[in-house]
Amino acid sequence: MNTATDPADARSGGRVVALVPAAGQGTRLGEGVPKAFVTLRGRTLLQWSVDGLLDSGVVDRVIVIVPPDRVAAVGADLPDGVDVVAGGTERTDSVRAGITAAGDADLLLVHDAARALTPPRLIARVVAELRAGREAVVPALPVADTIKSVDLLGVVTGTPERSELRAVQTPQGFDAALLRRAYDTTDVVTTDDAGLVERTGARVRTIAGEPLAFKITTPLDLALARALTDPDTNE
Repeated sequence: MNTATDPADARSGGRVVALVPAAGQGTRLGEGVPKAFVTLRGRTLLQWSVDGLLDSGVVDRVIVIVPPDRVAAVGADLPDGVDVVAGGTERTDSVRAGITAAGDADLLLVHDAARALTPPRLIARVVAELRAGREAVVPALPVADTIKSVDLLGVVTGTPERSELRAVQTPQGFDAALLRRAYDTTDVVTTDDAGLVERTGARVRTIAGEPLAFKITTPLDLALARALTDPDTNE
């Protein structure tokens, strides 16, 4: 009798760990600190993102990956159930550190700290798809603008069909063994975990994203986030 556990069965009732890489030094927001630590209504973007993961009700553990010199300070500002580990120079180094810290997780989510307003319902939908048997799930929105490919001189080399394009958001969700394998078999530096998974030949499923899951990267994005969370403008 074969008593081996089917990977899909493990996913259906397995342990969900969310990784939040926040070790980058990006300062494009112009606030003088890495964007994960920029404040929005008195809380950092990182805190907003962690709270959204916990509020989803589907995440068993959150692991935040930050610069080594911020581990202690960040840990003191986050709720119980959140672990903080040191990240690396590149985002992929930080995700690897998170995967190692996640131990025997069955499902892994990778979530951008800068997507601070991501609705908990979107997180729950990603996990539901994984539990239903999907190996890799990413939220995505249709692209509104026409997209051009260009060469190094800025000359247009092509116009992809817009109906076939999607803007990908987070959290990106994966069968844990699949994401581990994707990271173990490449040294490519990337900002898209699903791209690494695609290299293994696995099929990545998209689901409908949420406008509120936009990435806060520019001063205009931050202004929008502050307006959306201002109680005086949302009465």
